[in-house]
Amino acid sequence: MSASYAEAMRKANEIREELIRREDNPPQAWEIEQLLDKSGRELIRTFLQEWLDNLAAKEKVQVDVVGPDGIRRPYARGRSRTLMTPFGEVTANRMGYSAPGATSVFPLDKQLNLPLRTYSPAMQDRVALGVANDSYDKTVEQIDLHTGGHVPKRQAEVVATEYAQDFDGFYRQRQATEHYQAKEDFLILTLDGKGVVMLHEDLREQTRQRAEESVHKLETRLSAGEKHNRKRMATVAAVYSVDAYPRAPEEIMDKEAREQLPPAPKPVDKRVWASLEHSPAEVLDEMVAEGKRRDPTGKLTWVFLVDGSDEQLRQVHKAIKRHKILALVLMDFVHILDYLWDAAWCLYKQADPAAEEWMKQRAIDVLLGKSSDVAGGMRRSATHRGLSEAERKPLDICANHLIKNREHLRYDEALKKGMPIATGVIEGACRHLVRRRMECSGATWRLKGAEAVLRLRAVSMSGDWKEYSAYHREKERSRNYPETAAQRLAA
Repeated sequence: MSASYAEAMRKANEIREELIRREDNPPQAWEIEQLLDKSGRELIRTFLQEWLDNLAAKEKVQVDVVGPDGIRRPYARGRSRTLMTPFGEVTANRMGYSAPGATSVFPLDKQLNLPLRTYSPAMQDRVALGVANDSYDKTVEQIDLHTGGHVPKRQAEVVATEYAQDFDGFYRQRQATEHYQAKEDFLILTLDGKGVVMLHEDLREQTRQRAEESVHKLETRLSAGEKHNRKRMATVAAVYSVDAYPRAPEEIMDKEAREQLPPAPKPVDKRVWASLEHSPAEVLDEMVAEGKRRDPTGKLTWVFLVDGSDEQLRQVHKAIKRHKILALVLMDFVHILDYLWDAAWCLYKQADPAAEEWMKQRAIDVLLGKSSDVAGGMRRSATHRGLSEAERKPLDICANHLIKNREHLRYDEALKKGMPIATGVIEGACRHLVRRRMECSGATWRLKGAEAVLRLRAVSMSGDWKEYSAYHREKERSRNYPETAAQRLAA
């Protein structure tokens, strides 16, 4: 063992002796765990510090050191910097090379790919992953509790924002280089919107104007409409593939028949993400690019699952036309059930069991592809019963909706082929990706910070954290330590 690690070995021996000492009158296990946690971190920090010291001692002065600007740095002297790591703070000594009017360069920093900021790569990883899953305050608290380092909240916000900056590039390069053929039957693309409370200056223009024009009804809190005018809509997207799962309409609507069905196939290779910065059209372009990566030869059946928003439908059909793809657009069946229930209460009293039977039969007919017939029959029933315009309004809304969207209600075709007809995946994404994180502690967000958190959370939920971290570190190397013109030519 190199003598240069003598301090670390001395501390390791102290830990060993302390454990031996406590064998005769053993304490509770948690006391030993706490001892090893604290002393173990300090031991690792010492090993790291001595390793850095060894590198500094072995570093030789170089000649003809040239920076990325092509300027030669003839002057060399030792410099030191601190790094905050999960084990504690260490000092890195290395040679810096300078020239009049030029920034110094540090070859050893480049070799080690050290960040320009104080926080080590491992500490940045912890901050970013913590922020993806919990509030900044909780992340800082957990780092203080479970590491030997410390990151102030303000710096944690900066680290998270910078860590997220390679999100778009990571997925673009994966789309360009990692083509594969999915083995499932269907490629599902689904999207929705979820509002996030923003600071006034980061609202979209129309929302900001409405907020400025609104009059506060209460002094101490915002009313429902006023809260809506404080939100910026995030477009939430999900792309996944799934095997066919044929069902009959009766198996959808009858509980006993539904329970006899085999388990539904699980979504495969699911990627979810959300964006406050990008428009729905831009998110749809990204969804199509992701779909083409998964299905480069066009062998899968593409299905867009939507919730019924007119604007969303317009954007989806524009994207299909823009990218010249063949896809079926289906409206969420649960969304249709809500309309049918509203119509049922126009014809039956509340809690009348007959209302449920009426709704079930109309739902089965819709699943059989008879949405126009259902709409006409509902209207005739309302007329026959002599309902006033106000009394039948929900029923007429339902009928209009069924007729207007009949091309998106081709459930008979979908069920025979085994396609999904509900948007549970995207609703779960709205809930888990956006709501649980962005609404914690009543947070009000800046656009840049909110977008960064959504990106980090999306990477984590899509199972891409390890790959993204490696990609981010390489991008950091190229940003922090760009090559000279000569090096670029040689490459």
